[in-house]
Amino acid sequence: MIRVVLVDDQELVRAGLRPLAELDGDIAVVGEAADGRAGLSRVRGLRPDVVLMDVRMPGLDGIAATREIVADPALRDVRVLVLTTFDEDEHVVEAIRAGAAGYLLKDVSPSDLRTAIRTVAGGGSLLSPAVTATVLRAVAAGPRRLDDGAVGGLTEREREVLVLVGRGLTNDEIARELYLSPATARTYVSRLLTRLDARDRAALVVLAYETGLVRPGA
Repeated sequence: MIRVVLVDDQELVRAGLRPLAELDGDIAVVGEAADGRAGLSRVRGLRPDVVLMDVRMPGLDGIAATREIVADPALRDVRVLVLTTFDEDEHVVEAIRAGAAGYLLKDVSPSDLRTAIRTVAGGGSLLSPAVTATVLRAVAAGPRRLDDGAVGGLTEREREVLVLVGRGLTNDEIARELYLSPATARTYVSRLLTRLDARDRAALVVLAYETGLVRPGA
């Protein structure tokens, strides 16, 4: 059973999300909160698998709450999925930089919402197709980190894998592209996560664009 905490300042939204998330029987909403500070308290008390986090809330907002969750060693297994009506560039990018495992808009279909929860709970990361272009545009328009020491220390093969991750390829697609076994591709991605101190693939995508290794349309 995947345990979820809902953090949203609108009671009606929380009431609607609960039955949608629990429909298939493998997801249980174990707690709710109406702001970031209360959400942190619930997360620390319940230790859920996934937090569905709104962005704009009174007091502590969702991005700041996400940052605190990610920074707490006791909550290292808690994954944050940002779910909001807002798709402004700065919100999306800041959510990922804060450590969110995914970012969805509230117009996501019920089935896609449940799939996203399962993906994040399983250690994966994702961006809604509706906001992926926004993320990449915002990151690409920002300052480059071409001299980033960590990226500069990667091997040629590791840089190739990072480029393909940045382009959105799965491990299996990376394996086919570089004529590797799927297991080897997974090993390279895991190594990149460790060497670049990245929480998940979404962070690797941002890094690939920030350092100029990948550019929009490339």
